[in-house]
Amino acid sequence: MPAIAAAATSSGESKPKSVILLWLNGGPATIDLWDLKPKHENGGPFREIATNVAGTRISEHLPKLASIASDFSIVRSMSTREGDHSRARIVSATGYTPQGAIKFPALGSLVAREYANPTVDIPSCVHIGGRPAVTGGGFLGPKFAPFVVGSESQRFDVNPSTANLQVNDLSPPAEISRQHQADRLKLLSELREFSAIGHGKAVIDSLDSATDRALRLMRPEAAAAFDLSEEDATLREAYGAGTFGQGCMMARRLVERGVTCVEVSLNGWDTHSNNFETVKGLSQQLDLGFATLITDLKQRGMLDDTLVVCQGEFGRTPKINGQAGRDHWPSSWAVALAGAGIQGGRVVGSTSKDGVEVESDATTTSDLMATLFQSIGLDPRKQNMSNVSRPIRLADPEGNPIEGLL
Repeated sequence: MPAIAAAATSSGESKPKSVILLWLNGGPATIDLWDLKPKHENGGPFREIATNVAGTRISEHLPKLASIASDFSIVRSMSTREGDHSRARIVSATGYTPQGAIKFPALGSLVAREYANPTVDIPSCVHIGGRPAVTGGGFLGPKFAPFVVGSESQRFDVNPSTANLQVNDLSPPAEISRQHQADRLKLLSELREFSAIGHGKAVIDSLDSATDRALRLMRPEAAAAFDLSEEDATLREAYGAGTFGQGCMMARRLVERGVTCVEVSLNGWDTHSNNFETVKGLSQQLDLGFATLITDLKQRGMLDDTLVVCQGEFGRTPKINGQAGRDHWPSSWAVALAGAGIQGGRVVGSTSKDGVEVESDATTTSDLMATLFQSIGLDPRKQNMSNVSRPIRLADPEGNPIEGLL
């Protein structure tokens, strides 16, 4: 494992856990992924296939995941209330319903706050592939906001011939010498000292922190974490040539080097029309990236210390609409998770034959968050002071860890 990862542990302490969140942006039709209804009119055209866990069946378009189902578990009984994308993203990413002025931090920011190692040059929370579900670090501040690697930030390029992911601007322009850069930084430091007189120490400290993190990220050892050309070509192909698959590989590289949380987005799940063709194509990307990530982590001895969560903000209607699509549906949906303290090969909860209702073990995002925190060794009841001077627990107090998973 790279030397930089050695800094992720302290003498005499157990290694902190890391989290990789595979974010299915737009609300995936989990009835077409993890909880099919092939004998009902709501089921659509997809067939179920057997997995390597007796009695567990998933979509025919997830064959690689089916072959390693003993390494991950499925919660088929998620039930939430928010059917609006923006509010549902906040609920699913933070575990809390939006409340007035409180700026709830997302899972990645909370994990970074607890486990980030100051000696690791890479940001403690990284998001790959577009806009995060929740931007900023919430009441934890910008220090724990996700570092966005994606087209919307202009930091993410995909070479069509190699699907290589690159983070731009990790080195000065060719015309800027090291001495020139050092002179600029010295001048910047002097200007900050002068500006602090009128703007206050807190503002200057925030700017100093951002600059320091940017400069550390530009160090060759840190920048190399984003260079996928170092990876074996066969493994890169196994992950899939697209942005999502290569993003999953980058997530493994970052965790390997001490990053505490990496989010990888797979966009396009808002399938109000043409659901089945769209989901089929997305499923193939998900199957390659997710399955190879689990296998890769396991083979490197990293899965026991890395929690992998696959979810979106809600599910989609069991009933198929007139455009061969599915609409927003928070009442019954599913998530998949693996690694860290999660038992593999389990299925929690069930839905009705038509997929409309949760029939057993109804699970909220509060329950899921409590489970995730406990699985990585954090007390869900631990509190942080919020931006409204009110202590907020890591997980909503109404949530309880899901029985049978830990």
